[in-house]
Amino acid sequence: MSDLPNDRTAGGIDRRDFLGGAAAAVVAGWSGAAARSETPSADGAPDGRSFPGLMTREKEPLNLEFPFPTLDAALTPTNRFFVRNHFRVPTLEAAAWRLKVEGEVEKEFELDYDQLKKLPSQTLTATIECAGNGRAFLVPKAKGVAWELGAVGNAEWTGVPLAAVLEKAGVKDGAMEVVLEGADSGEVGEEPKSPGVIHFERSLPLAKARKPEVLLAYRMNGKELTPEHGFPVRALVPGWFGMASVKWLTRVTVTAAPFQGFWQTLEYTYFRRERGRPTLVPVTEMQVKAEIARPALQEVVAAGTAYRVSGAAWAGESEIAKVEVSTDGGMSWQDAKLLEKAVPFSWRLWDYEWRTPKEPGRHRLMARATDKRGRTQAEKHDKDRRAYLINHTLPVEVQVR
Repeated sequence: MSDLPNDRTAGGIDRRDFLGGAAAAVVAGWSGAAARSETPSADGAPDGRSFPGLMTREKEPLNLEFPFPTLDAALTPTNRFFVRNHFRVPTLEAAAWRLKVEGEVEKEFELDYDQLKKLPSQTLTATIECAGNGRAFLVPKAKGVAWELGAVGNAEWTGVPLAAVLEKAGVKDGAMEVVLEGADSGEVGEEPKSPGVIHFERSLPLAKARKPEVLLAYRMNGKELTPEHGFPVRALVPGWFGMASVKWLTRVTVTAAPFQGFWQTLEYTYFRRERGRPTLVPVTEMQVKAEIARPALQEVVAAGTAYRVSGAAWAGESEIAKVEVSTDGGMSWQDAKLLEKAVPFSWRLWDYEWRTPKEPGRHRLMARATDKRGRTQAEKHDKDRRAYLINHTLPVEVQVR
């Protein structure tokens, strides 16, 4: 009997069939052809960059997913970090890059790459998750990239606090938001359609933009950003979903009114109910969430043995307080062990020793996290969240033999 209200996708395909093949391949040591970047070099030819083991969700624009069952360390290597694009990856050169700072400021100015890197910097570790991570599990099928569990990663970032650049510009009284614009642009042809060619832009409330952890990042895991991850400079907004960490950053605009751009009002929004009235609001903070890496879906587990159930959990701007695991489809829960020390804005690895049954059979494993604010994952996806903020508990069915 299913532990979910509906265990089938919109097209009537059983979820086990829909996802089991890829997961089983990973468990068996899958090493399929590396996902290859479509980004051209300066002369227009493919540059040959590759992302070994990532799963291609879209080729154009390029969207690549980290196979979550292969999680084996707190830091995600750059070439295994998921790639999320809305348009073609722009070709930018550090020598020609400029960052314009304008709007409700006392002094508008531009920074080049070398000038930015000379400013005081900091290095921190932070998890980035796409706001649509887990969309493949929604029923009925939702519009957008069909991410499974791997549109998330944890990396080390180096950059200049956005607050320092805003201070240099002198923010005027009455300013409300900071709009971040990327160099990537294009036309959205499906509904909701864009009004012609647009850039990817998102805004931050001024208070968030001034947080010391919000960076203009130019290094990832100790090296220059790759083009796919935002070279030469991207925003990093720890604790918020990935759409806030705008890549290929070229313009920062301080505004005295809420930003109403395409990606702020038509996309990356959800319904929040105030006195019963649903109102569209922008997606912001990541939700509390635990995901199981191993066992993978449909993995065969030996009967009568100790098996290490493992995964990661994160909680946006909060901190993970506990992770619980169920091996009976959610009827009972046991505490998992949180590994290493908590790092602000980073996921926390966890594990749980499962004594597998002696008799063969199918079993459903689940994980759920609770953060220090008291938020716990829900059992079902809230439809007011549309195709975003997907953090309900998901069963992983395994076979004990």
